Amino acid sequence: MKNEKIKILVVDDEPDILEILTVNLENEGYDIFTAKNGKKALKIADTVLPGIIILDLMMPILDGIETCQRLRLDKRFKDSVIIFLTARGEDYSHIAAYEAGADDYITKPVKPKVLVSKIKAILRRSSILKDKVEVLEFEDLMIYPEEYKIQILGKFKILPRKEFELLYLLASKPEKIFRRDQIMDLVWGDHVVVGDRTIDVHVRKLREKLVNRFIGTQKGVGYKFFK
Repeated sequence: MKNEKIKILVVDDEPDILEILTVNLENEGYDIFTAKNGKKALKIADTVLPGIIILDLMMPILDGIETCQRLRLDKRFKDSVIIFLTARGEDYSHIAAYEAGADDYITKPVKPKVLVSKIKAILRRSSILKDKVEVLEFEDLMIYPEEYKIQILGKFKILPRKEFELLYLLASKPEKIFRRDQIMDLVWGDHVVVGDRTIDVHVRKLREKLVNRFIGTQKGVGYKFFK
């Protein structure tokens, strides 16, 4: 995948941040679009269909959480990478971001090199997942890696990226217990600090969609997929 083909929409109400990120990302060969609030971001996204969206958490008119939720409701953006920028370091802010459908977050003040590194890591993991064309089949459950889609009890559901990657990881090796640190590394990347609560939130949401089947807990260790 060549960088010049990847469109990035950067959304922040601070002009200095927009300028800094635009310059650094353009230097990496990405095609950059900018917006100062969520409402304008939705209009631009509707037109350019960006592959990556970088969202400030706190913005006027329409904040990052609601903007992300609206984007994820649109099937055109199911494969788009969404990264949050946040000045808030609280764990609940990060959980709210992931629950809204974010793929990652970065804490302000933004270090352009760190952001570029995160983008490349996410794209690399996404590329690896897309290369796994094997459909996983279990009783009452089908997992389709190319579409981030599952079929559970005859009903199709599109999963957010991180939920799908977590499910695919567990289901790829049924009965294997994945430790929390392994899940952090393989789903979020070893450069991302993900708390236990964030993993637990994703597991809880997956269990709801799987009708409380298939995912088991090894207390104090991690999670496993059972048939």
